Amino acid sequence: LRERHANGGMADMDVFEFAAMIEESSIETKVMEYYDKNILEAVCLTDVLSDGLSMVYSFFDPDKSKKSLGTFMILDHISVALDLGLPYLYLGYWVPGSQKMDYKVNFKGVEIFQNNKWRVLSEDEEYKLDLHPLNTAPVSEQVSSLSLPDSTTT
Repeated sequence: LRERHANGGMADMDVFEFAAMIEESSIETKVMEYYDKNILEAVCLTDVLSDGLSMVYSFFDPDKSKKSLGTFMILDHISVALDLGLPYLYLGYWVPGSQKMDYKVNFKGVEIFQNNKWRVLSEDEEYKLDLHPLNTAPVSEQVSSLSLPDSTTT
């Protein structure tokens, strides 16, 4: 976390704060760990929703970046969602032009929430200025208008 997400809110969290974030949620949250030869290489905090999985926060060993662990975790989450009969995988917040988040638009069928509705992001508009967060409503306003599926699991 400190290597690639030093400016993020989770880099300074202790183990108790991290546990509280997972356990004190009304949404079922899982910590998915990825090992190679018994060595932890990547982690993803994942919410389980009634219609999909949501990759809340993921990180991996920066020395293993050539292994494309971020992409691997996405593909694995797609597989897990399908195994659970869930139609969606939510990749989380995206900032156009952000080097840390651009991987999210490398997948077909990416949808964005814009002007209070979901729509498919076409390949030719991925970096349009009007999609940049500074040109859209604040995140809190966008989130408050989202209609999320029931978060209870069956």
